Amino acid sequence: MKRIVILVMMSVFVLQIQAQNQPAKTSPRIIILATGGTIAGSGASATKAAYTAGKVPIDDLLNAVPQIHDYGKVTGEQIAQIGSQDMNVVTWLKLSNRINQIFKENLADAIVVTHGTDTQEETAYFLDLTILSDKPVVLVGAMRPSTAMSQDGNRNLLDAVMVAASPKSQGKGIIVAMDEKIYDARDVTKTSTTNLETFQSRNFGPIGLIYDGKVNYYYQSLRNPSKKFDVTKLNSLPQVEIVYGYADASPVSVTGIANSGVKGIVYAGMGNGNFGEPVGKALAEASKKGILVCRSGRAGSGRITLDNEVKDAELGFVVSDDLNPQKSRVLLMLSLTETSDRAKIQQNFFEY
Repeated sequence: MKRIVILVMMSVFVLQIQAQNQPAKTSPRIIILATGGTIAGSGASATKAAYTAGKVPIDDLLNAVPQIHDYGKVTGEQIAQIGSQDMNVVTWLKLSNRINQIFKENLADAIVVTHGTDTQEETAYFLDLTILSDKPVVLVGAMRPSTAMSQDGNRNLLDAVMVAASPKSQGKGIIVAMDEKIYDARDVTKTSTTNLETFQSRNFGPIGLIYDGKVNYYYQSLRNPSKKFDVTKLNSLPQVEIVYGYADASPVSVTGIANSGVKGIVYAGMGNGNFGEPVGKALAEASKKGILVCRSGRAGSGRITLDNEVKDAELGFVVSDDLNPQKSRVLLMLSLTETSDRAKIQQNFFEY
């Protein structure tokens, strides 16, 4: 009996020594960078739709969801306080540079960005192209303001922190976490003006799910760009505008934009990025002036094919592959910071 007791005591002692020699598990350091949006919105009524975006500061958002501290050492920082309809290149550059700085100086293990839903997909893709670290960056928003009945912001914010804290999120690129789903920043888009489940990836679907405190990934994009765009020394981007295609469209919009000094035009065309003859002539004239013309599509999903229905090489156009017009604009702006060579820019659309 004494031998058994001694053996048990020795086993406990050995386990204690082993535990002491194991590196301590540390909670991930997560910084939430707030930009405003509906998730920080406030309205006079809990049951009416009217509200003002970006009213609630980040500290109040954190205090409303104390459970987020169960998943890491979470702190907040206010980058902007705007509705995302007012998102702009200056704020994009500020946000990207701040994230790169945080990771370069090892100030955090992951970052969550609170953002309005109107332009969340564009900001996500911009960051996907410019963040130089493999650490998790998760964008999150809400469709109902913080003062609304059954508001969705608190749950979305908690889920985003879970995703940021998960080791599985390492190396996934920029992520959008909404409505218990995880989306790749390149493919996600807003599909409804009012529905809670507005964010979808029409071509490929979500890459993962968040449920009951668990983060699970099921898919990952195979696109592997050779490098990111370094915007750390930039304070502006080349101007690129979008022209929408429709039946019997006038060339006035294309001509006016082409004469305004822009560097690029994204054409949101019908079907496979198609245009009527008057618009096609105006786009060709713009291309002759040295303006980079990119054909995209208004349909919301699918690819725009090169030199198929349109003689792109002859006209000097590039195609967006499966990027929607607003994301095509983001990639074209960044591409033009490095080159105006059509072939190189076309390769960017196939690679990024």
